[in-house]
Formats: sequence, C-alpha cells, structure tokens
Amino acid sequence: MKIGIACPYSWDVPGGVQFHIRDLADELIGRGHEVSVIAPAVEGTELPDFVIPTGAAVPIPYNGSVARLAFGPRVNLQVRRWLAGGDFDVLHVHEPFVPSLAMLALMNAECPVVATFHTAMDRSKFLSIASPLLVPVLEKTRARIAVSEEARRTAVEHLGGDAYVIPNGVDVGAFTVSEKDPRFTGTPDSPTIGFLGRIDEPRKGLPILAAAVAPVLAQYPNARFFVAGRGDNSKALDILGDAAKAVTFLGSVTEEDKAAMLSSVDIYVAPQTGGESFGIVLIEAMSAGSFVVSSDIPAFQAVLEHGTYGDHFRSEDSADLARVILAAIADPERRAQTITAAEKAAWRYDWSTVASQILSVYSMAVRTAGHEVVGWGR
Repeated sequence: MKIGIACPYSWDVPGGVQFHIRDLADELIGRGHEVSVIAPAVEGTELPDFVIPTGAAVPIPYNGSVARLAFGPRVNLQVRRWLAGGDFDVLHVHEPFVPSLAMLALMNAECPVVATFHTAMDRSKFLSIASPLLVPVLEKTRARIAVSEEARRTAVEHLGGDAYVIPNGVDVGAFTVSEKDPRFTGTPDSPTIGFLGRIDEPRKGLPILAAAVAPVLAQYPNARFFVAGRGDNSKALDILGDAAKAVTFLGSVTEEDKAAMLSSVDIYVAPQTGGESFGIVLIEAMSAGSFVVSSDIPAFQAVLEHGTYGDHFRSEDSADLARVILAAIADPERRAQTITAAEKAAWRYDWSTVASQILSVYSMAVRTAGHEVVGWGR
C-alpha cells in the first residue's frame, strides 16, 4: 500500500519525532509497503531515499524547547504537489496541532488520515487560544494515536476526542550489545554514570545531574560521569566547579557509541524536568542493559512502571538524585535483577510490535473511509 507521512520538524536537527518517523518508515518499507515522508530540511542534508525535503525551517520556542517548523504558501504548495503525486492510501501526520507542514498536509488531504500526538504538557497558551480553530481541522482525521497516556491526556484536554495509545518504537536489537565497552565500564570502586540529552536545554536536566556529582564523588572519589549530547557545556562546567574533572563530555555521538555507552555504564541517569510525553531514551537504556535512574515525571514513571524497571528520584532534586544513585551503586545484585527484567520488558517497544499496531490503525482508518486496500496485516 502507499503511505504518506508528514513530519512537522526539520529533519536536519535530530529529535524524537524525526527518529520515530524514520524508523517507522524503515519498518514499513521492510514489510513491502511504499512510503514517502515529507519534511523540512536545509539544502545539503543527508536524507533517506524516502524523504522529500521542503527547504529550511524557522526556529520557534515550543514546550520548553526549540521547534524548527515550516509553514506558509510556499510550503503549502509543495505539500499539495506531494499529496497529488503520492496518491496515498493513507496519510499519517505527526503533531498536527503544531503550525507546520504536517498541519498543511492534514488540511489538504483527500485520503484517509491518521494523526499521532507526541507532546505532553499541562498548559498551553497556544492550544487554549487555537483549539477552536484546530478542532474542525482535526475532525478530518479517521483515527488518532498518542505515544503515551500523557500525550493522550494533552490531546484530549485541549482538542477533545480520543486516541489509541501506541508507544514510540525502538530497534531493541540495535541496542543489544554482547560485550561492554572498556571506555565506559566501571568497577566497584570506580562506578560509571551516563547521561544523554541536549546539553543546553534546561528541561533535559543536566544541571540537576551536575549538582549531584559532588555528593557521589564524596563517597566514590573515582566515579566517572559521561555526558553525551549536542550543545554548549559551559553552564554545566560552571555548576560542576572542582567536580568537573570527573565528567567527560562526549558531544554528539553515533548510534553505535550511544549503544556502547548505555550498555557499559553502571547507571544511566535521565533527570528530565518535564515536557516529556514518553521517554524513548529510557527504552534504549533498558534495551542496552543499563540500570536506569530517572526523575519521577509521569511519562518516565509509566515507562519504568513506577520503579519496577529502574529507580526514580524526586524531579529537580539533586540531593535526592545523588541519594538514589549511591543506593543503586551499593546494591549490584538488585541492579542486575532489575536489568534482566527491564531487558525483557523492552521488547514490547520493538518496532516489530509497534509497527503492527500502527498498521492496524491504518486499516481501521481506511475501512471507515470506505477504501479498499490489499495487503493489510503484514
């Protein structure tokens, strides 16, 4: 079948939604479907064959981060041409309430439409103002998906209706590493702690972890911390002070190095302060065999099943984070048992499972629209 996917955010600045769309497209193509993705991307960006670029996007502050969006008459014309040429059996739009080419695709679509909501937030001035205008547009959708209960709550509260909860997918096998990487491996006297996230985005929580380094070093002077992610680390260095000597900043890392770090550190810390609807990095860490310590924001509690597959600390409380890290280091047997259970649980998020659930929603959308498509269910 022919599937069109509209990505709201710029492809040249990697993020969770872009990765979700990329991996979903790969999985669907691997099953024999024909997939085309339209997305903003600056000229010269290395793109998969299935991505159609629409040019550069504009950075706009959104939900504690910066979203790079493309909108307007020029993009609208490109989207209309893409829809006409694609002749899609189903269109899948992501974050349709964000003013982007995904919204334009929804507005112009004549085929059945499925919408996925990724964002979780408690309040949104934009959505409060815009919802009377957005609801009629979203009524064009035949089915809605939310990547978590938090994302579903946000969509329902602001826009009404309901959504199937289907989580983000992960290529679990890509994070299953047979041997630990000596660069990141610790010892009982020199434990290793990892962090992955945009360094200069406050909600990713690096300042929370930075303030917990000194208390950990007080008990384990040879502990080592690895920080991976894009951005300026100067603020973190200011917070760390003398403790900076225990921290290695890795910058942006390849998928292979990310898997190596997650599979090798003694503890992976996810100190995000909010604005997270799911927590895909937690699933990646679980898949890799890392012991996860995360903040107790609702999305992370859902992934770890309230402490079943890792430990939580009080969000934005560095002292409590240090306490939880130290307790986990001191109990390697419990860490090992939790890791074993978490590795098994991670497979429910593998793309082999998640893509089948999404295909079922596509099938329902097409049926309710009165279309006939051969080859569903693969």
